[in-house]
Amino acid sequence: MTSTLVDAPPPRERGTASDFTALTRRVRDAGLMRRRYGYYWTKLIGSVVLLAAWTVGFVWIGESWWQLANAAVLAVLMTQIAFLGHDAAHRQIFASGRWNDWTSLVVANLLVGISYGWWQSKHTRHHSGPNKVGTDPDIDLSAVAFTPERAHRHQHPVWRWLMARQGWYFFPLLLLEGVSLHADGIQRVVSRRPVPRRWVEISFLVLRLGGLVTLLLLVLPPGMAAAFLGVQLAVFGLYMGSAFAPNHVGMPLVSPKLRLDFLRRQVLVSRNISGGRWMSVLMGGLNLQIEHHLFPSMSRPSLRKVKAMVVEHCTAVGVPYTEMSLWKAYGQVVDHLNTVGLKNRDPFLCPLVAVRRTPSLAEEQPAFALARTGAPSPRN
Repeated sequence: MTSTLVDAPPPRERGTASDFTALTRRVRDAGLMRRRYGYYWTKLIGSVVLLAAWTVGFVWIGESWWQLANAAVLAVLMTQIAFLGHDAAHRQIFASGRWNDWTSLVVANLLVGISYGWWQSKHTRHHSGPNKVGTDPDIDLSAVAFTPERAHRHQHPVWRWLMARQGWYFFPLLLLEGVSLHADGIQRVVSRRPVPRRWVEISFLVLRLGGLVTLLLLVLPPGMAAAFLGVQLAVFGLYMGSAFAPNHVGMPLVSPKLRLDFLRRQVLVSRNISGGRWMSVLMGGLNLQIEHHLFPSMSRPSLRKVKAMVVEHCTAVGVPYTEMSLWKAYGQVVDHLNTVGLKNRDPFLCPLVAVRRTPSLAEEQPAFALARTGAPSPRN
């Protein structure tokens, strides 16, 4: 059975769960959970048309080093289409779960070349416990350390030197993210672990990845084709990683011992990016990360409309709401990752939370450092 993303607090959570219930009621009464079929059909059809136009342009340009610029264009187009796959996986496009699943399969596997089953499993775990140590797979990476324990697991001086500066090479490292996304998906679908519609996924991936390589070799000499593929994967990985990184990196990490209600679990560790409509286009709606985490099945155009309600509600219940420019967010990402690599530095309390202490956070705030200290949670 395909996993679905959490759209409401688990029944066992008590106390402040009513904070989110009250907000949900207002949002539904305002009609902001309705589907935006016209918006998404335009996006889906437009994506296929643009891909067809790009293919015609690629063949027309022929054997030329200008194709490297065309590779960057394809990477941007692939990222924008991947954002659509993200929306479908969250049940944002259609009311039918089956329609959303198949849309995700076509968009992710056939058009972008990433396994939908692998990504959905990973992303569902992220939404259930964002920035939670031991739960969120996005902070359990091999190339970058998000916790002091992982940063200091090796004592070699070269490793320690690299960890203290990992923030500076984080974004260059994203140039390899495109390769990683394709490889991780392929590894999952050919493994023995259960994958819904395994053979559909494999067939779509073979058609997409094999089809692009075949097209390149039919039009370009091998060396130029390899260069094209390298540029396309590098730009794709950098764009994807740069869109997702500002969402949570540099926000508080949550101890596995800490229990938070749904509203605080999603808002306190998420960061919005200012910039309006153009930023929403650039980041595929991920700039409204707080609203997306609170209402993952809400259609992308409605996230901007619900923002005022969320800000007002968070202010009323005393929950800090974080929003900043993209460049400032990138700066916090770099600073946070460098801080994690330094001993005796505590990355678990972000400056915003430390400065804006409120009565509702007074009980919970010390627990953000539990992942480092191992102290018992006051809520357990």
